[in-house]
Amino acid sequence: MKTMPRLLLATFLLLLAPAALGWAQLGHRLVGELAQRHLTPAAGAEVARLLAGEKDPTLAGVAAWADTLRDEDPPRFKATSKWHYVNTAPGADCRYDAARDCPDGNCVVGAIEKQLAILRDRRQPIKARRDALKFVVHFVGDVHQPLHATNHTDAGGNGYQISLRTDLPPEAYARKHYADGVMGTNLHSVWDYYILGTAGFGADRKAVTPYANRLDTLPWPPMAEAGRSAPEAWAGESCRLVDARGLYPAGTHKLDKAYLDEYRPLAEQRVRQAAYRLAQVLDAALGD
Repeated sequence: MKTMPRLLLATFLLLLAPAALGWAQLGHRLVGELAQRHLTPAAGAEVARLLAGEKDPTLAGVAAWADTLRDEDPPRFKATSKWHYVNTAPGADCRYDAARDCPDGNCVVGAIEKQLAILRDRRQPIKARRDALKFVVHFVGDVHQPLHATNHTDAGGNGYQISLRTDLPPEAYARKHYADGVMGTNLHSVWDYYILGTAGFGADRKAVTPYANRLDTLPWPPMAEAGRSAPEAWAGESCRLVDARGLYPAGTHKLDKAYLDEYRPLAEQRVRQAAYRLAQVLDAALGD
């Protein structure tokens, strides 16, 4: 391995890169942190009641919980793994068809709708409503990550291999794929971890508050038609952004800081949109 040319080594690492799951912890925690700041007092009080006893009883603190099930509760993660994304048909212009794209509600759109129904129902056991809240926080974040709702056939960019030159070390599970400042990864992971992680705040939990503070100085609500509250619409937005904004790098599988800097404003916009809409649906489900 030490004698391999760098390009050959990077190519070898690309073949080993693991699949990713939506925003990394930083992105999910940003969504939760910003949403909690904008809850009504009544919804905030109910969030506090439902999350009492959690290690970090905040929306940011539970935002990545649905991903941690992969290690902490593998059978439950297997049962819920399809809830993190939705794929629409190639050539369907990102039009969502529930029967075709979300059979039995097993996609991110169906999961948000089902978990919101549990969360709204005050007759449900508190544990069921607590888990529903944690799922909603996570999946609203996921559906706003553009590569979680696409009409491409490469598993949301997981099959599009990337050689990324970056100074940001990868997460622990992926460090074996990082050599000489080059990360063997895929396009999904670039959007999951590196675009937000290289914003200058770091990629760990300590980065959340200062990063959220900066994003929270921007106008609120963060977009036109901010009141759209249908998960199907959010998924359609993500899907259309993939091609409209050229997320797939034209003619290359080699990326560096220039790509991350170019697309970070879009990633931050999606985080802020997710936070605004999360606050809206939680106000509706948990407020007076």
